[in-house]
Amino acid sequence: MSKFNGVDYYLLDDWFTEEEKMIRQSVRNYIDENLMPIIEESYMEAKFPSQIIPGLADLGVLGCTIKGYGCAGLNSIAYGLICQELERGDSGLRSFASVQSSLVMYPIYTFGSEEQKEKWLPALASGKAIGCFGLTEPDFGSNPNGMRTRAKKDGDHYILNGAKMWITNGTVADVAVVWAKTEDDVITAFLVERGTPGFSTPEIKNKHSLRASVTSEIILEDCRIPAENMLPNSKGLKHALMCLNQARYGISWGVIGAAMACYDTALDYAKTRIQFDKPIASFQMVQDKLVWMLNEITKAQLLAFRLGKLKDEGKIRPEHISLAKMNNVKMAREVGMVAREILGANGVAAEYPVMRHMNNIESVFTYEGTHDIHILTVGRDITGINAFF
Repeated sequence: MSKFNGVDYYLLDDWFTEEEKMIRQSVRNYIDENLMPIIEESYMEAKFPSQIIPGLADLGVLGCTIKGYGCAGLNSIAYGLICQELERGDSGLRSFASVQSSLVMYPIYTFGSEEQKEKWLPALASGKAIGCFGLTEPDFGSNPNGMRTRAKKDGDHYILNGAKMWITNGTVADVAVVWAKTEDDVITAFLVERGTPGFSTPEIKNKHSLRASVTSEIILEDCRIPAENMLPNSKGLKHALMCLNQARYGISWGVIGAAMACYDTALDYAKTRIQFDKPIASFQMVQDKLVWMLNEITKAQLLAFRLGKLKDEGKIRPEHISLAKMNNVKMAREVGMVAREILGANGVAAEYPVMRHMNNIESVFTYEGTHDIHILTVGRDITGINAFF
């Protein structure tokens, strides 16, 4: 397969700074050289390619928008381009970086004490520590406010009981940001460290999607943690959703990378696959599919770029992020399907990345807010009417 040079039909590169393009190229090169040769095997063996982490840390990928504490302090466009290149490699890798950066480092940076920041952020940025985020429960996904996990004050400690489900990085995490209801029913975040008695993280096996990613449960059984492990400024579901919005922003860019990989593969295949004595790219129906994919990717790129500008200008709202997550993930899902059509039977072969991306996007379509929930979020915003319940 030819070298990946990007998909930029509307010349968006003209809008990126030289620094942003340099960051994207650095991550692109790293993914091409270090992930691409091993990702299919990792996916088939259901094994996260952890050997990639030190290099990502050296590139400044982890917690890259945070200022200080060993972090790069990049803008939102640069972060989006990083997510795009990571997910072009595999959604599992982008999920790892997204959780580490947006769901662990961000809440510690935003809601934590200075002591917590000094202890954890440099370690997480360097990849020497891994984190996970515990909000979703077995019976509460789209309705996190119904959570049953409880934190009871006991002197200078809290006792946590409950369970979390579908936790990326859980089994390999050194620290978990766990959200629980305190005795006054306020949803609050706590740092639960590996090795704490009563804290366990069994891995979820036999997945058809995100196979090159660690997905786990979190079980809390009379888990006793020091009171200073509570994130002191985390009060209420709003703060948990603030973390999710950071992750959803990255997803909105990341899935464009998965779609680019599918489109680029289909285009190359169509130009080289010979049927009826000519390349299948010469047939009208195949060209229609290729143009449709390019059209949808270009629209998603424009949406993500504007979203990044709104974020850096402080004008972004959660509904803006919901619209982008909703649109771009659906786009990537459908682009993968059309690319598979162009590749025919070869589309299911591990020689090509299309089926792997298709399977991965099925998870991305659901996590960090389902497609339907984001529709209702935007619908409530434009009508003023809550259709959730």
